[in-house]
Amino acid sequence: MISREAAKEMLELAGSAAFREDMEAVAKSRHNPFLKDGKADADAYILFVSEFNAFINHEPKPFVRMIDKDMRL
Repeated sequence: MISREAAKEMLELAGSAAFREDMEAVAKSRHNPFLKDGKADADAYILFVSEFNAFINHEPKPFVRMIDKDMRL
């Protein structure tokens, strides 16, 4: 639960044109590093995940083959 002061401040910000313009500027400058030419780049994602796992020293799980005797979509 937020305090009354915090709620009042959020309501004031919601009505602020300057705050709205700032948020629009932030939204316009948003960048998705996994999109190249408007399409998802799987190689960029795999590289990121691999390097992040190395960074946090995450031990990869051993490969376990899926049992596919009753697979449904």
